[in-house]
Amino acid sequence: MRTEYDVVVIGSGFGGSVAALRAAEKGYSVLVLEAGARFADADFAETSWDARRYLWAPKLKCFGIQRIHKLPDVLVLAGAGVGGGSLNYANTLYVPPAPFFADRQWAGITDWQEELAPHYSTASRMLGVVVNRCEGPAERAMQAAAEAMGVGETYRKTPVGVFFGPPGQRVPDPYFGGAGPERTGCTECGNCMVGCRVGAKNTLVKNYLALAERLGVVIEPLRTVVDIAPLTSAADDVPTAYAVASVRSGAWVRKSRHTVVAREVVIAAGTWGSQQLLHALKERGRLPRLSARLGELTRTNSEALLGASLARVPDGEDLSHGVAITSSFHPDAETHVENVRYGPGSNAMGLLKSILVPGDSGHSRAGTLVRALAREPRMLNELSNRAWSQRTIIALVMQTRDNSLTVSGRRRPAGGWGLTSRQGHGEPNPSWIPSGHAAARAMATALGAETGERSFPGGSWAENLGFPMTAHFLGGAVIGATPAEGVIDPYHRVWGYPGLHITDGSAISANLGVNPSLTITAQAERAMSLWPNAGDLDPRPAQGAPYVRLAAVPAQHPALRE
Repeated sequence: MRTEYDVVVIGSGFGGSVAALRAAEKGYSVLVLEAGARFADADFAETSWDARRYLWAPKLKCFGIQRIHKLPDVLVLAGAGVGGGSLNYANTLYVPPAPFFADRQWAGITDWQEELAPHYSTASRMLGVVVNRCEGPAERAMQAAAEAMGVGETYRKTPVGVFFGPPGQRVPDPYFGGAGPERTGCTECGNCMVGCRVGAKNTLVKNYLALAERLGVVIEPLRTVVDIAPLTSAADDVPTAYAVASVRSGAWVRKSRHTVVAREVVIAAGTWGSQQLLHALKERGRLPRLSARLGELTRTNSEALLGASLARVPDGEDLSHGVAITSSFHPDAETHVENVRYGPGSNAMGLLKSILVPGDSGHSRAGTLVRALAREPRMLNELSNRAWSQRTIIALVMQTRDNSLTVSGRRRPAGGWGLTSRQGHGEPNPSWIPSGHAAARAMATALGAETGERSFPGGSWAENLGFPMTAHFLGGAVIGATPAEGVIDPYHRVWGYPGLHITDGSAISANLGVNPSLTITAQAERAMSLWPNAGDLDPRPAQGAPYVRLAAVPAQHPALRE
C-alpha cells in the first residue's frame, strides 16, 4: 500500500489536536480522523434537552457532544466532536498538585514536575488561561462553605480558558496575532458544557485545530476508526507503516469503510475510545505485542458529582449566571471541590441527581434512601427537576488518592467489542467520599444563608446504586519504564510498536485531583516537542535503552512567529 500521509491522528481532543498541529509544524503531512461531528458555534444545542445536538448516540442519529458510558464500577461522562472534550468541558485548567507528579507509577523515570513545567506554560498560553472573573451567589456560597469548614484559605477563583472580552461583541483574534479566528466576549450564560454558542470558549477549534488547518492538516469528521494494521518489510518484523481503517460513524449499512496508510499513528480518541480500540486490536491479534498492562491503572480522578440546591429560584440573580466552573476549595489535603453550573433551561443532567445518602450507615445506599423517603416523604420534593440549573450548583469532588480500575475488553452480544471493569491496583474506587459529602452539606447551608431560601444537599442515583460518576475518565495506557510497567514508553510511543503513539487522557498515570485537560495538553506538548522534523534523525533513544532527558526540537514551520 502507498503511504498517503506521514501521520494519522485518531481523535481531535486535547492530545490529538496538539499532535496534529505540532506534527504539521515539523513538516509532516497529517490526517485527523474524528468520530464526532463538526460544529460551528450556532450548531450547538440551545439547551441540554436537544438530544440530537447534545447527546452522542450515533446509532440513533444523535451526533451531539455529550457521551455517556456505563461500566460496572463507574458512569463515564465524556466528549465527542471535532475538538473532543473541549466542546463540552468546563474550561477549567489547573496544574495538578505535587502528589500527581510523585506517583509511584512513573516517578522513578524523571522529575516530571520539572520536565513538564515549560509545557504547562505553552499549553496555558495556547488555551488562553486567565483567572475567572465571575462573581455571584454561588461563588459567595462557595467561599462561605470553605470558611465554615475551616479551610477558607484554600478558596480560589478558577483558571479558565474563556475570552472575557466585551460581552457579546465580535473582535479580531485576540490570541495569535491575527492567525486565529475572530472571537466574541463571554456573556456568562452558563451553558459552556452544552456547547458555547457565543464563541467565547477557547475550544480546540479556536486554537490548535485552527492553526493546524492553516498548515494543511486535513480533518475528517464522523469517521470511527475500527482497525490499525501494522505493515512490515520483508526483512524486518518492526512495522514500517500502519493501515488505518475507518467507517462512517453511526452507520447501520453503507458504512463507507476507508483505509489510509501512514508511517506514524497517534491514538488520541479519549480514554474510552482509545481503550476500546486497543482492547479490540489486542483481542483480535492485530497488535499482539501490546503490553499486558493495557487497561490497568484506569482512573476516575477519584471523583464524585454531588450538589447543593435551593427549593426555588432565588430573587435577583439566579445560580446559572457565570461560566461553568468559577471557584474551588480543598476540604482536606487530598480532596478538591469545585462548583459547576449549567445555563437556564439546560436541566437534562438534573435527572441524574438524588438525595444525598451517606455510605457508612451499615446498609446499602439504596436501602437507606428508601427508608429515608419513607420516614420523610417531603424529601421527594428535593427530586424536582423544575428550573434545576437556576437553583442548583453541582459539587465536583476530585481526589489525588491512589485508587484505580482495571478495564478489559468484552465481546458484545450484538457483535463488536465493548469494555468492562473490575477494581484494580490501590484502594477500591470510591463510591462515596466523606469529605465530599461534608462539603456538599456546607455548600447547601451557605447557599441558603446567602439567598435566604430553603436549601438542601444532593447526591446522584449512580452513587446511591453503588457506583460513582466521573467526567474525567483517565489512564489504562499509562507511561511505564518498561512494557511490564506500562503501555507506552516515556516518549509516548507504544511499547513494541514505536510508530504508534498515545497522547490523550489514557496516558495519564495517576489521579490528579484537578481537571485533567491542561495536563493532557502539556503531556502531549512534551511528547510532540521531541519528534524530529520530517526527514531528520530521531533524537529519542530506541525502545529499551535507558531514559534520556532531551531538549525540545524546534519546528521548521512554526504556525506562530514569536
